[in-house]
Amino acid sequence: MKKVLLTLVLVGIALFSFAETLVLKGSNTIFPVAQLWIEELKDMYPDLTITLEGAGSSTGIAALFNGTTDIANSSRWLKDSELEQMHEEGKYFIPVVLGYDGIAVIVNPNLGIDDITIEELAKIYTGEITRWNQLSPNLPGQRIVVYSRNTASGTYETFVEKVLEGKRMTPTVQMLESTQAEIQAVAQNMYAIAYTGVGYVTDDVKVLSVEGVQPTKLNILNSVYPISRPLYMFVDATNGYPETGPVKQYLTFGLSKRGQELVEQAGYVAAYGF
Repeated sequence: MKKVLLTLVLVGIALFSFAETLVLKGSNTIFPVAQLWIEELKDMYPDLTITLEGAGSSTGIAALFNGTTDIANSSRWLKDSELEQMHEEGKYFIPVVLGYDGIAVIVNPNLGIDDITIEELAKIYTGEITRWNQLSPNLPGQRIVVYSRNTASGTYETFVEKVLEGKRMTPTVQMLESTQAEIQAVAQNMYAIAYTGVGYVTDDVKVLSVEGVQPTKLNILNSVYPISRPLYMFVDATNGYPETGPVKQYLTFGLSKRGQELVEQAGYVAAYGF
């Protein structure tokens, strides 16, 4: 009996030692891509346990600094403060582009507007324009209900950089925790406006062209669409690039033909093999 128990314990130890984990944190925009990748990786590596969080790009990068994630998903480039922190702490993060995204400007389908300029967007989000008829006399005179992602979001950071050019949003902008919440809010409010990654857009909202350009695949890939951006995975390579193990397996799959097909399936633009 003791021999049997000892055998079972040894088998359990062996199984546990071969089990591997991978932690992914960061961008809500990249979340649906990571979900699709994980589903297929489960079949390829049944002993690999993957956990995924999508609370925002800044949270993922912070987790990479404090060692609580293996990969930080980010829909924005590193901030100057993060680059300085890397230097101060002697760390070296490598960016891996997984795909491209356009930030879609969305309104209610019943609102009679189809195009907007960067200048008009900036004035709406900084509070200079507060009513729809300030854009056109053909639009209603109601106040514009303005929604945004919260400040932890890489989408927010990119919008501030590319549209507001660093200016502050007016305090009347309503900050929401998720892209799904933005979609729902705009779908339910005739006079609302928001912005979101194109991969999240549904038939419940209308996408505006920006400066006369629609966020199509080709326009995003060629950066013709004014609010286009790469999507990143940041890896801590302070001790060298991971040549084996779960991080290497995940990155290799993500950049493979199948991984890039899933980027497109999630509604974004593949970075490779276009």
